Amino acid sequence: MREMTPQSETSNNQAENAVAAAPEACPHCLKPLALCVCDSVEPIDNKIMLVVLQHPQEQDRTLGTARLTTLHFKNSLLKIGLSWPSLNKIVGKEVDPQRWAILYLGSVKAADIAPDREVVAVDRKGNAEEHQGQALRDLEGVLLLDGTWSQAKALWWRNAWMLKCQRVVLGPKNPSRYGKLRKEPRSDGLSTIEAAAMLVSRLEKRPEIEAALDASFEKMLTKYRESGLAPKPQKVDWRKKGGRRPANSRRKVKKTAGA
Repeated sequence: MREMTPQSETSNNQAENAVAAAPEACPHCLKPLALCVCDSVEPIDNKIMLVVLQHPQEQDRTLGTARLTTLHFKNSLLKIGLSWPSLNKIVGKEVDPQRWAILYLGSVKAADIAPDREVVAVDRKGNAEEHQGQALRDLEGVLLLDGTWSQAKALWWRNAWMLKCQRVVLGPKNPSRYGKLRKEPRSDGLSTIEAAAMLVSRLEKRPEIEAALDASFEKMLTKYRESGLAPKPQKVDWRKKGGRRPANSRRKVKKTAGA
């Protein structure tokens, strides 16, 4: 496997080192070796910087995709925490937050306001910006919030500087590849790696970015299903439920000739 050297980093070094020290963990993606897909990751030279802000309680080593996402990009950062004083502090240089996009968590859906677009810039009222091309043309970076719906909202409300960023929403044509492995609160909900793939590839007009990230995600999910790590469906003890099994779940009993 070739050495992975993207500009990804974390603000939770202690937790990262503890996980990386586990005997069966990949030192790059920190996933169990059975789920690691680092050997197929070729870091992309992206022009628009990608920053993933992860809620500290979201560090899912099995199905989480934040770290795998940033490994795919040379110009990327992964930060773990709840709040940061400014975008400048995160990226380590002076930047204009108005030239950064953030994936918006409001109730607005792209299909309702601009059904012909997959990436939609929206204003503070949740309406599509009048000049979409101008709003998205000169972006220097994009921000993704990684966590459950409630965790991502907590990050949003704890960081007031995010209000200065250009809000965008996505209108994916297909549901998340997670399928039944993870329940999304909305039909248009995507994993972090799928959202990054769609957003960066559309903004840079490079479809190969989305193809590469989607392939890695699909490979990881296939390994997960084949590894035995996926939880097995629990059997229901109908006697403890105080009732009978549903009719369609009862076993059919063969009648013998003398019955």
